[in-house]
Amino acid sequence: MNLLNHYYEGLLEAGCDEAGRGCLAGPVYAAAVILPPDYHNEQLNDSKQLSEKHRYELREVIERDALAWAVGVVDNNEIDRINILRASILAMHRALDALSLRPQAVIVDGNRFSPYRDLPYTTIVKGDGKYLSIAAASILAKTYRDDCMLALHKEYPCYSWDHNKGYPAPAHRQAIRQHGPSPYHRMTFNLLGEDPQLQFDF
Repeated sequence: MNLLNHYYEGLLEAGCDEAGRGCLAGPVYAAAVILPPDYHNEQLNDSKQLSEKHRYELREVIERDALAWAVGVVDNNEIDRINILRASILAMHRALDALSLRPQAVIVDGNRFSPYRDLPYTTIVKGDGKYLSIAAASILAKTYRDDCMLALHKEYPCYSWDHNKGYPAPAHRQAIRQHGPSPYHRMTFNLLGEDPQLQFDF
């Protein structure tokens, strides 16, 4: 299926998506991408539908072809302070702030967003499978977050973040039980997947 290249006719549009919202550890990443108005790339799709190798190949293509792109990050401490929904939106706002080109409108994957400056915006459920710029943003957010988790894995190899990237895999939760949480874990999350009363009280 060919993805659509714009939602707002005639406006310079930035697509936004985040990665890492459901993780137990690490930051949440977001990306904003402005593609040329007539851009087409049949390879682009929701990052979850692509192999890791293909995502990294497409990252190079996106960064080369985009009119502007940027990544925003909110770390685990901020996530614990403001909650993951607000943190995800803040990461998108930071990505938009970092764009070298000012968009005239914003389209966002999902169904929640907060106004960015005075720009018109639209949230689109499963937007990363419908619009090229959101698909591109999903690939950048995912690959840059993966890079971050691979770096953090070198500090704390016991959690196997090189494989699970901080998501609640059984081996990840078992490592938390065995070693306790790291400084990168989100302490407001249900780290053990059990009764919240049994969570770490650090």
